[in-house]
Amino acid sequence: MIRYFIYLSYDGTAYHGWQIQPNGDSVQEKLQWALSTLLREEVSVTGAGRTDTGVHARMMVAHFDVESELDADQLAYRLNKILPRDISVSKVERVSSEMHARFSAVSRTYHYYIHTCKDPFLRHYSCELRYKLDFQLMNKAASHLLEYDDFGAFCKSHADVKTTLCSVTEAHWVQTGDSTWYFRITANRFLRNMVRAVVGTLVEVGRGRMSESDFCRVVEGKRRTEAGESMPGHALFLEHIGYDNP
Repeated sequence: MIRYFIYLSYDGTAYHGWQIQPNGDSVQEKLQWALSTLLREEVSVTGAGRTDTGVHARMMVAHFDVESELDADQLAYRLNKILPRDISVSKVERVSSEMHARFSAVSRTYHYYIHTCKDPFLRHYSCELRYKLDFQLMNKAASHLLEYDDFGAFCKSHADVKTTLCSVTEAHWVQTGDSTWYFRITANRFLRNMVRAVVGTLVEVGRGRMSESDFCRVVEGKRRTEAGESMPGHALFLEHIGYDNP
């Protein structure tokens, strides 16, 4: 069998996340349908991870296996012709059979966007927060994420995970305008709902409801009930997935 990686991006507004769901549209379902249609055989795709309902991806990676070699550039072109307008394929490439979209990934980067002044043109892809935030203090708190490896405090309750261990290598707020910011976080893996829970807890710090030391105690306590609320999914973007040998 020959393995191919597909690099794609999507607007997650209309989807119940990446993974196939029994009661709603998913990005994985649309991609599998398109591949199966073009290749005239049943094709199964494996993604680098899952994104929740309404979450977007500037870069998602998936792999699939076929018996014969394909024209990768032509396949990418044909996929874009039949996929919905909110899903785009940037590249299809042949990779080693040992490469795995999920297990070979060494890093994942997410951005969470917020704006602090009403803006009708940001409402679909950024979270509006109409109160003052201390971003300097939020960045100080965020820097402590690099000191921990257990993030049970930010894992969705009753999530089916074997471990809550993650290695965070980057976590900070970036200002892009007078009232626009995004939170950038990179790790080897993420727990379900982790990024939105981290952002919600940092917002509590920025509002003065939680101190920097309180934030550290929340992480150390590993209890989801002590962390902040999960932020809405529409402002979250999977930005990048890193591989040692793409």
